[in-house]
Amino acid sequence: MIIPPATLAMLGGGQLGRFFVAAAHEMGYCVWVLDPDADSPAGRIADRHLCAAYDDAHALADITAHCAAVTTEFENVPSVVLAHLAAKIPVHPSADAVGVCQNRVAEKTFLRDNGFPHGGVTVILRDADIESASDDLFPGILKVARLGYDGKGQTGVESREAALKAYQAFKGEPAVLEKRLTLDCEVSVVLARDAQGQVQCFPVAENQHTRGILDVSIVPARVKAELGDEARKIAGQIAAKLGYVGVLAVEFFVSDGRLFVNEMAPRPHNSGHYTLDACTVSQYEQQVRALCGLPLHGPRAHSASVMVNLLGDCWFGAGGETREPDWNILHAVPNLKVHLYGKRQPRAGRKMGHFTVVGDTPDETLNTALRARQKLGIG
Repeated sequence: MIIPPATLAMLGGGQLGRFFVAAAHEMGYCVWVLDPDADSPAGRIADRHLCAAYDDAHALADITAHCAAVTTEFENVPSVVLAHLAAKIPVHPSADAVGVCQNRVAEKTFLRDNGFPHGGVTVILRDADIESASDDLFPGILKVARLGYDGKGQTGVESREAALKAYQAFKGEPAVLEKRLTLDCEVSVVLARDAQGQVQCFPVAENQHTRGILDVSIVPARVKAELGDEARKIAGQIAAKLGYVGVLAVEFFVSDGRLFVNEMAPRPHNSGHYTLDACTVSQYEQQVRALCGLPLHGPRAHSASVMVNLLGDCWFGAGGETREPDWNILHAVPNLKVHLYGKRQPRAGRKMGHFTVVGDTPDETLNTALRARQKLGIG
């Protein structure tokens, strides 16, 4: 076990890292954050902010000399950096696991080779791969293999011709072409797994997206209990196959009552924000526990909850001027908690914060959250 007041390292300084730093501080740890943004949300509250590139040799040497273990808050930290650090100090999740999750070609290949349910897909490395793709993949979605998230790096394609045009816009980057499924809903499972293989799953979340960005998460998901049990089982099996240690999120499509794995995130997840306010332990505390070899808690939800993302769009008035939203509107709502990430520059589509409403039932709580959102002027 790694016990306080040991120093932990976090690669990435966004909001997920900020919540990790806060959880670790509450448990008595120190945290260093490596992030190239001088104004990163996590870096501003860390014990030390290493403002440098993720592969900066001096920063990595500092981490290995002074930190007891390393984790990451997003999947696009170069896996070679994680492997370099792992040769000297514990790193969770591993470079191999992150490498699978950060590349859609590797991810889809992993799902196929291990028999996990997923939609129709083919790898696109050249124009000829689109020309030879099965007719059944259209209409589909063309997704760049790396660095695509929140709707970025993906394009809906109705035909083979549209797919060719979209792929050419990707400038030859490897991609995957996925069949577009008719969705009943989308759900996700956030879990923690320790080095001994023990898995603790949080309640299943039902997710709604707008323009490819998570908008609302409803917990517990309004799906049949058997489907929720199956989602948790599959997520646990994925974590085991990856040899995963840490917090992992698995997103699923539900189509015709069946589960299809969409993607994995080797970190805490936006759809798990609700755990801060509605569970006996948060996903961020579990991340600290898994990293440090502490016993994982059994995460019990004490309330139904609905999480609503607050995007930078909220900061722009009707005339396009920037102004601070009237947070008193949200603070006046009973059982609503506001979480702002400390990002100074609002941009359309940028995640600036979220709020969570807790209540007795998902539908009642959802109605309260949607009324609050409307009063704030969101959609």
